[in-house]
Amino acid sequence: MRTGSSPRTTRPRRRVRAAFTALLLPATALVGLSTATTAHAAESATATYTKVSDWGTGFEGKWTVKNTGSTTLNSWTVEWDFPSGTTAGSAWNASLSGSNGHYTAKNLSWNGTLAPGASVSFGFNGTGGGAPNGCKLNGGSCDGGTQPTDTPPSAPGKPVASDITDTSVKLTWSAATDDKGVKNYDVQRNGTTVATVEKLSYTDSGLTKGTDYSYTVRARDTADQLGAPSPVTAVRTTGGDGGEPPVGDKVKLGYFTEWGVYDRNYHVKNLVTSGSASKLTHINYSFGNVQGGKCTMGDAYAATDKAYTADQSVDGVADTWDQPLRGNFNQLKKLKAKYPHIKILWSFGGWTWSGGFGDAVKNPAAFAQSCYDLVEDPRWADVFDGIDLDWEYPNACGLTCDTSGPDAFRKMMEAMRAKFGSKNLVTAAITADGSTGGKLDKADYGGAAQYLDWYNVMTYDFFGAWDKQGPTAPHSPLYSYPGIPQQGFSTDDALNKLKSKGVPAKKLLIGIGFYGRGWTGVTQSTPGGSATGAAPGKYEAGIEDYKILKASCPSNGTIAGTAYAHCGTNWWSYDTPATIIGKMDYAKKQGLGGAFFWEFSGDTTNGELMTAIDTGLK
Repeated sequence: MRTGSSPRTTRPRRRVRAAFTALLLPATALVGLSTATTAHAAESATATYTKVSDWGTGFEGKWTVKNTGSTTLNSWTVEWDFPSGTTAGSAWNASLSGSNGHYTAKNLSWNGTLAPGASVSFGFNGTGGGAPNGCKLNGGSCDGGTQPTDTPPSAPGKPVASDITDTSVKLTWSAATDDKGVKNYDVQRNGTTVATVEKLSYTDSGLTKGTDYSYTVRARDTADQLGAPSPVTAVRTTGGDGGEPPVGDKVKLGYFTEWGVYDRNYHVKNLVTSGSASKLTHINYSFGNVQGGKCTMGDAYAATDKAYTADQSVDGVADTWDQPLRGNFNQLKKLKAKYPHIKILWSFGGWTWSGGFGDAVKNPAAFAQSCYDLVEDPRWADVFDGIDLDWEYPNACGLTCDTSGPDAFRKMMEAMRAKFGSKNLVTAAITADGSTGGKLDKADYGGAAQYLDWYNVMTYDFFGAWDKQGPTAPHSPLYSYPGIPQQGFSTDDALNKLKSKGVPAKKLLIGIGFYGRGWTGVTQSTPGGSATGAAPGKYEAGIEDYKILKASCPSNGTIAGTAYAHCGTNWWSYDTPATIIGKMDYAKKQGLGGAFFWEFSGDTTNGELMTAIDTGLK
């Protein structure tokens, strides 16, 4: 990029394609036919279960579906329950799904049609020693035989909330029923079990004031079968203002990168071990893609399938190979159970994936619907509290150029708010180009602000080694300074321009980079020197994490509210804990909504930059 052009205001976005590895299950010889179990009568078909073999740590199960009627059976679905401790996994000759002990197997495209008298079998590998019960075939009971009926408990009554305080709530509910008796109840907060109790009440504590929670209760019978959930009860703790952080607090938001689990080896648990989780208010999970006019998954393996061992997991519990949700989403779910004050947004777009927005905003309502359907997918709906749109840049050029017009961004945000409603967060990451006629003048950011909770203003990456010969300049200046290569390229300039467009200060978050940008071939220590190219970096030339620069090239000067360092022939600029505290003081004096940063893995193992943001905003 040449000096004098608009800032990229981008972030380092490194993508690594996941390698998928097949799960190899043990193969054993048959150890003899176990007792076959035939379930209850159906009008025209039967389903019979047999445990084919058992090798101690697992077993092979088989179901046989037979058409006992006089007409052709065009499809079949077998459902059954396993008691706690018994699971079904990888299946063949059927599509198998299941959760909480309940399993459903459906025919494949080639084996769903059964003529009268014909039969078909499908099998699966499992663990545990329990037998199936509650078998259903196409919604009716299976062929009546010797298997006893043991139905799961009914749903308890809707929990009633009382004694609500800033940090606790008491829940009571009416009893569930079961043919063999109810043993206890699982109390679930935001979809995660927080307690198992025998009585019909529970007091949940350790909550955050002014925060929304949802509760359901599920009964377990004496066979440890989990029953249907009660109706949901919504609770808002006292204090605060509900959807946003408590009164007096500022937003403290960090980006968690989906691909960071690969080369960077940064996982959700690192938020806990670094101490950052207790200081955060929000996380932006990045990135979902925008393609074909829709919000789509980014790396599904990292998001929902990567398995975590006990020592890698937030709660110390290992993933099982057959659980319905793994990966980052499940770890974030566990993080929210441990730190219920944290709210998480799914961020879509980014530098690499912003090219799809122009197409998507041709039909804003359909685009918003697709995003809502993905964010609120039942498999992970309890993970996310809203959506963040990172379009770089509407009606301007980034990695690609957009010509959708100045109103497109506003119309997109209006559609998002209409679809996601008032109880979900809707935010956007936007340019910090405060120059005259620059990117902030290309779209209606002022008009769109009414639909958003806040803007993440990307007040970094103003200058960098895309200008290979320099001049060297801090990539995240708080203020302009004499000799700055481009007027309008500073945090203060950007925020003042947005306020002049009618954006309330409380809807603006100041951006912090947890990394530095640098040049090589530099002889001048102060900013403004010439260079020969980008300084070497661990992942990409011209960019380096703070945790590395802290030791390899300590800062030896400050300018415009940020730090710089000259080491040998390399010149770097980056924020330190001291300059971050100065920027947080600026944010408070300006009445801003808080701060955000890109991204967690650039911080030290003890989270010193996150601590500086937290300390500075108090």
